[in-house]
Amino acid sequence: MTHSIKTVDDLRWFLAHTQAFRGGQVTDVHVAKRLIFDEESGRDITAGTVVTVVVRYHVRDILRIAKLTLQGVSDFSVFEQDGRDGSGLGMIQVELHDGRLRFWFDPQGNLYAVCEEAMLEEVSAPHGDADLGDAVAQWIFQADSGDPPTIAWLLHELDAAGVPCSWRATARRLDHSQPLCWDGELVVAADTNDGPTAALAVQAYGPIDGAGFGIRLQSRSVTGRPVGRLLRVVSEVVTQRYSGTCLAGQMVLSHEEWMRRNSTKHRH
Repeated sequence: MTHSIKTVDDLRWFLAHTQAFRGGQVTDVHVAKRLIFDEESGRDITAGTVVTVVVRYHVRDILRIAKLTLQGVSDFSVFEQDGRDGSGLGMIQVELHDGRLRFWFDPQGNLYAVCEEAMLEEVSAPHGDADLGDAVAQWIFQADSGDPPTIAWLLHELDAAGVPCSWRATARRLDHSQPLCWDGELVVAADTNDGPTAALAVQAYGPIDGAGFGIRLQSRSVTGRPVGRLLRVVSEVVTQRYSGTCLAGQMVLSHEEWMRRNSTKHRH
């Protein structure tokens, strides 16, 4: 899901949707400056600054990972004292003044930014015993629209990609509060690699936050290259068929960014 934030109405929607990130956690802050060469002064000057803040938070039974991209940043500060974890958020404050957005990510202003506009990109998943905290490898995909594929389709596509797998359904009590469509483990056929058998926990769930279906891949054991290859192939199979937003590690990526990164890796 993506949403541009420019106007007062956009701001109202943003605060209502995110509940001001109440109780959330900042997992990543990135600053990018664009420099151009000034011929008169003979030096590089700043031509624009973009700040990206990634926040993980919960709303009811939904886990959300949001990437807030602040464009046209004119003022920015980040401060964290030694020995103090400044990643926790109580509730952020935002205002629109003279056509500029002002973000206070904590009351003390340790993370503060003024910008021309903001873009929210977000991935949602059911919150439960399969949360992201204990996963060694993880990937979440949220489709723009549509229903989740079937297990049979996924197994067929993996077989066609040269990574045949079997499926083990997870036995769990029926929970109508969780929109899970299927839940289990993908296991690579034993004769396709020489090392430990690669396996991934996989969940598919229906629409959350008004967007399309979601798929979550997780591994809780370090199994080296086999599980990394399985995760990569599954993610490629899904994103080649469906358009949406991805969470890879702590990075929230649009479909275009994800495809561009993967094509670059394949060229090298």
